[in-house]
Amino acid sequence: MAKESKIDVEGKVIEVMKTGICKVKLDNGHIVEAHVSGKIRMNMIRISLGDTVVVELSPYDLTRGRITYRK
Repeated sequence: MAKESKIDVEGKVIEVMKTGICKVKLDNGHIVEAHVSGKIRMNMIRISLGDTVVVELSPYDLTRGRITYRK
């Protein structure tokens, strides 16, 4: 059985927590918790309040995601 594909959506950061988790409001109005991906941590890219980000969601749990890109 093949893995399910990820869902990429765009949103704005509305809250940043110390542990690297952010609350992101998606374009469709939903709010999800998203952690920062490893590539963003390695390159020391800072995520701050109001940034537009791309969040990768799993089709199994649409309330949690991973930030993969900051615009």
